[in-house]
Amino acid sequence: MAPQKHKDNHEESKVSPVPSTLALVDEEPEDADPWDLPELKDTGVPWSALDTKGKVLRVLLSIGKFVVLLGLLYMFICSLDILSSAFQLVGGKPSRARLHNDVKSFLRSRAVSTLLQIQLVVISPVRTGLLTVQVAVPIIMGTNIGTSVTNTLVAMTQAGDRSVFRRAFAGATVHDFFNWLSVLVLLPLEVASGYLYEVTKLIIDSFNIQSGEAPDLLNVITDVLTESIVMLDSSVLSGIATGDPEAQNKSLIKRWCKTFTNTTLMNVTVPGPENCTSESLCWMDGNYTFTTKNISETHNIRKCNHLFVNVNLPDLAIGLILLALSLLVLCSCLILIVKLLNSMLKGQVAGVIKTIINTDFPFPFGWITGYIAILVGAGMTFIVQSSSVFTSAITPLVGIGVISIERAYPLSLGSNIGTTTTAILAAMASPGDTLANSLQIALVHFLFNITGIVLWYPIPFMRIPIRLAKSLGNITASYRWFAAVYIILCFFVIPLLVFSLSLAGWQVLVGVGVPIVVILIVIIVINVLQKRKPGCLPAPLRSWDFLPLWAHSLEPWDKVVGVMTAKCCCCCKCCQLSEKESVDNKVKMNGTCYDNAAMNAEKEVENETQLELNILKMTHL
Repeated sequence: MAPQKHKDNHEESKVSPVPSTLALVDEEPEDADPWDLPELKDTGVPWSALDTKGKVLRVLLSIGKFVVLLGLLYMFICSLDILSSAFQLVGGKPSRARLHNDVKSFLRSRAVSTLLQIQLVVISPVRTGLLTVQVAVPIIMGTNIGTSVTNTLVAMTQAGDRSVFRRAFAGATVHDFFNWLSVLVLLPLEVASGYLYEVTKLIIDSFNIQSGEAPDLLNVITDVLTESIVMLDSSVLSGIATGDPEAQNKSLIKRWCKTFTNTTLMNVTVPGPENCTSESLCWMDGNYTFTTKNISETHNIRKCNHLFVNVNLPDLAIGLILLALSLLVLCSCLILIVKLLNSMLKGQVAGVIKTIINTDFPFPFGWITGYIAILVGAGMTFIVQSSSVFTSAITPLVGIGVISIERAYPLSLGSNIGTTTTAILAAMASPGDTLANSLQIALVHFLFNITGIVLWYPIPFMRIPIRLAKSLGNITASYRWFAAVYIILCFFVIPLLVFSLSLAGWQVLVGVGVPIVVILIVIIVINVLQKRKPGCLPAPLRSWDFLPLWAHSLEPWDKVVGVMTAKCCCCCKCCQLSEKESVDNKVKMNGTCYDNAAMNAEKEVENETQLELNILKMTHL
């Protein structure tokens, strides 16, 4: 009877399940794949359930959000332009030789350039001759890594939900791992063979490329705002680049927007006949030698209308002000763009996008889908002219399950291609004598990304960035504090460490760096063998249990972080309580002081009254 009773109870539980508070928590089943895209829930009111007024309001709200999105994107691009001007102002006007030496010492690090966010910054020094193409190649690699930090920071905003954070952080770091792996392969190859330099030089020498003007694209509409904030004098910049001593003492801020240059043929004195313009225009009068020269005089007609035209501040101060403001606007616009896209792409819209983006072409053309995604990513990045905007926009969509990480990967690769087009167009506008070098470094950036895509995308087995990103996503979902450790370590600590070692010379850098790299490779190989072929390893190496727990697990570190967080919270609460107690004590002390003062005053009054009575009694007697 007991088994029958158990069966009846089991059937009864199927018919009428008992409600539980655990059902209110959105937890994943233990056997479910955390990387499967979740079913999107439309929490809003369906379109068919809205009345006419509701439909009109929803349409107007959608149009308003789209207009705000365009405005934020416009402000973001303008802030990039102001940021570039700020860097030029903060850089000052060093001599050409000094600047070249500084750049060479800076490039010893190669990884420090991950802090740069704009690839166009590299084109200008090459165009003006301050950098050679060979020296600028490592900077190009660093800028590719630096642009990926933005979407990684955006993923941190999704840390509230464990599942969303897992997908969002993996979707952001898949771009990081592609760039890091490409640099780890191509940087040694470039040092050993000059692959990127030689191939791009062959391309430049094979084509008769003429100088011209780059199309304005977005500059037509962005210059309206940026030129009302600050304008730089291009003639001073050109003079500094060519080593003109007069340009060293001039401000980079453009003061006069309209000038008139009057050239007059005048008779002037020269030290000797060898300084004359020609023999026919040279004569002597006594001890003086005269010749005829064209003398140019520049007359200022109209001042510029930007904010700093009448500001009497040095270029460094103006540059620091613009740097702070542009970074503030840049970060604010980026966060707002991501939040706005997240609010717009919900419900039925998100479902449609999810179906379109993640659907492959029918067999046997399914492999084409990824390459079309690369083209879409390149096109979208070319339109917004910033890979940071595009990748930061798709990161939240990966988190909520609209885009799979397998589809986000080719979109990110396409954004790497799209961001090179702006640099190529800027290089095409270079003068004829520097066109070859400017265009070559732009092609180096393009070839670097193309080579990385050939390495890490066509063969499914070689799509290592996806597997690495998923592994990191699983770790950060369990230990969310590790995401901050990853960002600080990869984008700040490692570049600064490599830069510090490089200051001691390449021998020290190689002597310290090579053993570390070898140890990391050995650890990775052992991990792979432990999972796939543990029999190939000796018994002690089939697991890391022979090491202390803190050396092969994050659990002890998680406890440390938890204790530190608890202590910080306790300290904050204790500080708040102590402040409250101090206020209460002050009130009590003030009340006590007031009572004592009142008692003393009453005693003084009583004493004075008694004294007066005694005087009256003595007078009466």
